[in-house]
Order: sequence, then C-alpha cells, then structure tokens
Amino acid sequence: MKFLFGIILSVVVTSLDSVPGVEIVQDSTVSVLLDEAMHGKKEWVEIDGYRVQIYSSNKQQKAKTEALDLETRLKGTISQTIYVQYVSPFWKVRLGDFRSYNEAKEYKKLFVQQYPSLMGDTYIVRDKISVLQ
Repeated sequence: MKFLFGIILSVVVTSLDSVPGVEIVQDSTVSVLLDEAMHGKKEWVEIDGYRVQIYSSNKQQKAKTEALDLETRLKGTISQTIYVQYVSPFWKVRLGDFRSYNEAKEYKKLFVQQYPSLMGDTYIVRDKISVLQ
C-alpha cells in the first residue's frame, strides 16, 4: 500500500512540476519519504559537505530569539532544511545539506534573490551534512 501511494504521489508531483506557472515548494523530507516508499528504507549518515549560513550572533540577550524568529519566518517558504544551532558562544542559522560547494553556491544565489536583506549575513560554510545512503 505504501509503495502504491508513493508511486501515485510521485506521478502527481512529477506531472505538476512540468506545468508552466506551477512551482512546487516542498521540504526535502518529502523527497526522502517518496524515495523510501519506492526503493525501501535507507539510513541517514553524516558526511562532510556545505550549508548556507544566514545568521550568526553571540549577543546572548537577543541572539537566540533572533535565530528562532528567523527560522519561523522562513519555514514553509524555502525548499531546504533549516538548522538552528548553538555553538558556544554563537547562535547560527544554516540552510540545506549540499554535497558540493557549487550546489551551495547556486542555492545561496537563489536565496539572496528571495531575501536580499539577508545578503550581508549569508555565507557558504563547511559542515557535517545529513544524507541518505
């Protein structure tokens, strides 16, 4: 039943994706769940990769609030996973799990077009990323 549902959903999403004027914005988890439904469950592993960092602050009185507010503001509006991290003494907000620098660079370019006010705080950083294997 899960397999059949995965195939049907995949066909619908693929069909909509090719319709002019229709843009599908989905969390990367949706693709993972479809892949699991169609090919069997895989395992999450951490590897070296890249993320797009859009916020970093060590101002203890407001950094946590600003990081969480930014996460709330972006949820549902971007296609990448949002990571809010505290690495003493910094609060950071990072986006995505990119295997290559060029993937991260392309996403950063699209992100700053959508959110130009964050351009000055947006960088590509090396990080451990989560991928299915």
